[in-house]
Amino acid sequence: MRISDAIIVGTLLVLGCQPAAWAQDAVAGRAAPIPPRPIPGVALPEPETDDSAVPQPLAGGLTTAPAAPAPRAALPLAPFTNAREALRAWMRDKTAGDQVGAVRALEYAASQGHLTAQFKLGRMYAGGEGVPTNDLKAFEYFSKIADENADAIPGTADGRIVGSAFVALGGYFIDGIKGTYVKPNADRAFDMFHYAASYFGDPEGQYNLARLYMNGQGTPRDQRQAARWMKLAAEKGHVPARAVFGDMLVRGSDGVPRQVSQGLMWLSLARDAADPQRDAWILERYDAAFAAASAGDRSAALALVERQQQYTSGRIPPR
Repeated sequence: MRISDAIIVGTLLVLGCQPAAWAQDAVAGRAAPIPPRPIPGVALPEPETDDSAVPQPLAGGLTTAPAAPAPRAALPLAPFTNAREALRAWMRDKTAGDQVGAVRALEYAASQGHLTAQFKLGRMYAGGEGVPTNDLKAFEYFSKIADENADAIPGTADGRIVGSAFVALGGYFIDGIKGTYVKPNADRAFDMFHYAASYFGDPEGQYNLARLYMNGQGTPRDQRQAARWMKLAAEKGHVPARAVFGDMLVRGSDGVPRQVSQGLMWLSLARDAADPQRDAWILERYDAAFAAASAGDRSAALALVERQQQYTSGRIPPR
């Protein structure tokens, strides 16, 4: 699940995140999923201050007396008085092209516990957006979000951000971060993806969880569970999930009955939304499946695609 910059800018001035009960599972009458255990090692930046004004400890545990200020001298100030002011500065500096000032303001807001600022910084460091790429810093921002906001309400802006943070952590646990304490750990990756998928209903989490079931990473290989989670993501419009789920139906496997026309429908929907450069594999899977299908399956698939498009546009009610 991607969080667009438009959503981030729109929510940056909303401070904090509302604590919540396990709303989704309480409504469904099920036991709430247990959040994954906290992730150790988080060390995030604190607001910048003038260290010269802070008494320094001596060997005996005493502190030096601060230097006497000049008459009527102002006390040293933190860069900003609150997170809201820092976020306004971030938007102003970003617009003006002052990347250093923008990052400094965003880090201050993040240090004050602002959820969206923490997520934006994590994404910036993960992708090298205006800052040098630093996967460990990104991991630590996403970890802080996950550890402190696991009970965010699903379906809210906060819930979508926290779900995306869990997904990002799952990706880091799959491969690890070379030269750091973050080692490859398929079990932890499964925990992250499963929580994002089951509690937050995150389609990217559902897609990645399905892939773990398909490959037997962090969990026993289970094609039925893989198909279940892939279908949930596909129904939410996740393009790669539509392609993989369609391919699973076309081929069939243990626990997944072969349904060629249904599979072609999902592959067609994926092909229509795919980027020809980035998603060439989707086009290849569609072409291969369509070429091997019978005329009857092709015709049935086209009818299913049309019905799905009408349903998506609201022109017909769901079955």
